[in-house]
Amino acid sequence: MSGIDACLLEAMTLPGARGAALVEWISGLALGKVGEAPDGDHEAMAAQTADFARAAAEHPVFAGPQAAAEAEAAGDKGPLVEDVVVVTRTGYHLLRFVEAPYEGGVFLHLWLDRAQGNLALALIRLRDLAEGLVLA
Repeated sequence: MSGIDACLLEAMTLPGARGAALVEWISGLALGKVGEAPDGDHEAMAAQTADFARAAAEHPVFAGPQAAAEAEAAGDKGPLVEDVVVVTRTGYHLLRFVEAPYEGGVFLHLWLDRAQGNLALALIRLRDLAEGLVLA
């Protein structure tokens, strides 16, 4: 189990890591950040990424109507999506949704250099980091 800072620092040890953040996906607030931001502004990046993450997390097309109905019937209010991967010409942006102990949720955002990053490894490690993250 680790806190936000330890989790983000661990994410930065991945090959090609350029920046990482933990973002509250309803408000777009960066709860923690380390490294670079793609446009140089972590707060703006967090807000803009949260808009994108919220659209992916709340849209049933990504999980399918059956998964959405099952989640609703079970009272599961978490996102239907676990990961979002955006591939650009120069990098990878990985978003991993994390269960939070309060209304709304958070996600880990990891930005990797495409030439140096290992997408498969990063997805596996980000999942492990999210599972070990302690939010109080």
